[in-house]
Amino acid sequence: MNRRDLLLLGIHRRARSVELSCERLYMKFCDSRLDDTTQDLFERLAAELRSAEDVRLVDTSWLASQEFRQRLEPLLESVRARGGRISHAPAPPNHSQRGV
Repeated sequence: MNRRDLLLLGIHRRARSVELSCERLYMKFCDSRLDDTTQDLFERLAAELRSAEDVRLVDTSWLASQEFRQRLEPLLESVRARGGRISHAPAPPNHSQRGV
């Protein structure tokens, strides 16, 4: 998958809600560290989240990386600061069984 593909799983325009895959974002974050585009990655994500009222984080186990979490948290705080909500969703079924 191209690292520059849309970061969000789904945008529901009417409700202005977003599902954000922490796994996909973490993989893109790792790639961006290799080619020094991390700032660009998070600027694009900030632009995508700018109009979101509800953000649903999918599979938050990927936030265990402190560096990754420190980059993402200010974006989530900006959503909260303008009255938006952040919620967490578990990994999709069979996702936690990976590698077994």
